Amino acid sequence: MPRALLLENIHPLATDVLTAAGYEVSAQPGALDEDELIDALDGVSVLGIRSKTQVTERVLAASRLDAIGAFCIGTNQIDLAAAALAGVGAFNAPFSNTRSVVELAIAEIIALARRLTERDKALHDGVWDKSATGAHEIRGRTLGIVGYGNIGTQLSVVAEALGMHVVFYDTAEKLALGNARRMPSLAALLEVADVVTLHVDGRPGNAGMFGPTQFRAMRDGAIFLNLSRGFLVDYGALRGRIEDGTLAGAAVDVFPEEPNRRGDPFTSELRGLANVILTPHVGGSTEEAQEDIGQFVAVKLRDYLAQGASYLSVNVPGLVLDAPRPGTRRIAHLHRNTPGVLALLNETLAQHGTNVEYQVLGTRGEIGYAVTDVGGEVPRGVVDELHEMPHTIRVRLLGDG
Repeated sequence: MPRALLLENIHPLATDVLTAAGYEVSAQPGALDEDELIDALDGVSVLGIRSKTQVTERVLAASRLDAIGAFCIGTNQIDLAAAALAGVGAFNAPFSNTRSVVELAIAEIIALARRLTERDKALHDGVWDKSATGAHEIRGRTLGIVGYGNIGTQLSVVAEALGMHVVFYDTAEKLALGNARRMPSLAALLEVADVVTLHVDGRPGNAGMFGPTQFRAMRDGAIFLNLSRGFLVDYGALRGRIEDGTLAGAAVDVFPEEPNRRGDPFTSELRGLANVILTPHVGGSTEEAQEDIGQFVAVKLRDYLAQGASYLSVNVPGLVLDAPRPGTRRIAHLHRNTPGVLALLNETLAQHGTNVEYQVLGTRGEIGYAVTDVGGEVPRGVVDELHEMPHTIRVRLLGDG
């Protein structure tokens, strides 16, 4: 029985889906470091992770994985190029927790604008501090969204429904929703935004994108949120702007270094600041979102492993495939994207008298992926010959249709 390993408290629905597909599933609550992960992957063909576990080239070289599921939005914790060249398909959940992140952002914007953190602390300390000083409605204020992807666009719609004006900045060309206005630069957005919220991806080029220069450019009394990636922001600079009172508050859900396991100690220069909300990377951690993610990613893994379907893969060509027809076998051939590979594959099949009944090819950069259904059984030696073809990365012979 093939084995799957799920780390970081992935929803039990994922275990149900993979178990029903014939996998022996083991689960662990926390993340693993590189050496721990290599040891744990002995005999494992499917790995499920969230944001903490790092799947490096060394991990991939030391394992025999067929597929990786990132049960979250981001995939920068996986060396995607190395995974593709090792023949390992990777999948994530690009949409499933969008609403959860948006609702947290809205809740924090309101809480910070009304200074609810300070009012709450005062009452817990036994002090009745009723005052309107520094408390504001969000209606009529301007929300600046940096990164107008799945989360940024949905946040834009919800914020506008609450009466906010919305401006956004994105390096890619994006269609503005509702009355949102695209800004020509990040600097232009910072000039007008009462609230600035980051929703950009984790590519290395974004590291350190928000530092002292950007915080100085923000309006006095503005609010700052980061619910995307911890390494985007200079939190020391943010602390200085909170302490000198030029920023009214901040909400941070992600940090450059985060503990691997629940209950581990946490340190940050942002602890103890007034009107600063710190959350432990829970933007997408609602029961509804985790259930959707567990189902979505596990089904993608199941279909890739059983049928070769790779739609929405983040590192190999995405193919939409029907199940193999009865009486056929399916050959999934991952290879370097080089002219002549498909012709050589078909020539090898023809030499063994194997009839091709269905075939589809997709390419993505230097990776090609061909899926071929053949009639009847695949003659002995065909798969071995395909393995030996120049530019082959991995060949998988899938079950009867």
